[in-house]
Amino acid sequence: MLAALRDAGYVHPTPIQEQAVPLALKGRDLIGLAQTGTGKTAAFTIPIIERLLDGPHRTRALILTPTRELCVQVEESFKKYGVHSGLEVIPVYGGVGYDPQVKALRGGVDVVVATPGRLLDHLEKQNVSFDELEVLVLDEADRMLDMGFAPQINRIVAQVHAYRQTLLFSATMPPEVEALARKYLRKPVVVQVGRRSGAALTVQHFVYPCPKEKKSALLTELLNTKAMDSVLVFTRTKHGADRVVRHLEKEGINAGAMHADKTQGQRTQALEDFKSGKVRVLVATDIAQRGLDISGITHVINYDVPQQAEDYVHRIGRTGRAASTGDAFTFMSADEIAMVRTIERVIGQQIPRISVPGYDFGT
Repeated sequence: MLAALRDAGYVHPTPIQEQAVPLALKGRDLIGLAQTGTGKTAAFTIPIIERLLDGPHRTRALILTPTRELCVQVEESFKKYGVHSGLEVIPVYGGVGYDPQVKALRGGVDVVVATPGRLLDHLEKQNVSFDELEVLVLDEADRMLDMGFAPQINRIVAQVHAYRQTLLFSATMPPEVEALARKYLRKPVVVQVGRRSGAALTVQHFVYPCPKEKKSALLTELLNTKAMDSVLVFTRTKHGADRVVRHLEKEGINAGAMHADKTQGQRTQALEDFKSGKVRVLVATDIAQRGLDISGITHVINYDVPQQAEDYVHRIGRTGRAASTGDAFTFMSADEIAMVRTIERVIGQQIPRISVPGYDFGT
């Protein structure tokens, strides 16, 4: 384990790791509250690997995640920190081949990392058993509930060994997550890093007042005049994302789109192109709010103001990660003023307005 940590360049634990890892190693149930980019994935993968080093080869750990992208990234964390462990880890999610998952699950694996929908399908077909499970992790619990996975989570947990350790990680703690924790965790210790529902302190926020019909032109102007190396743009709809990409490509700016209508292969390719710098701009719907662990994102742009204040916190969490700094720009049309004010109340700060000549209201 120490060799794997050294190989991964692991030097000092982040605050969430410093608090959560010792408690998890003691077998305590745990609620970890931390913004994205704080190292919370390693806060549960490291103690799970340590726990599973001794014992029989069977499915002893299950991690539930809301999205395919996060599922893959958690799997990669297990592979990175468990490279010398001999543990077998399988990601289970939709949009890819079913039969290889069946073969792996029936053959026996140590760790399953899964999205709720596809995993429930395997459970109902008896492709996997969790009768001897030791650790259950509910990762990004608030996002899973936002996406309507509560029924699937309940049905999955009903088939999990009752005498287990349960770890719940979430960026926020709305009443629904509190109810989930009360239902499935036993005397949990709460570990909190930063403020609840607060935005990352490493991010600078700015609002650009702009009529809807001028947002594409404003985006192009900012990309052409500011030092913006790696930019993640959020739109409200899939069609909006495609429209923005077409506009940027027409302006000679390399861009890719990521949303639910894309195949898993297309989404993976878009991420790889963005990570490698082949495309400078990735335009996404809120499917990419969570689980995108990409270093070096310099700017997040809310092309459309998110309708929920919590979504703003999750969106801007893509930049300013792991103590780096980043900028979050929000394009605000006249009918989005009220939503911006709600966001400001939730994050506890007023966001500076920047007026660009030719783009502000009434110009």
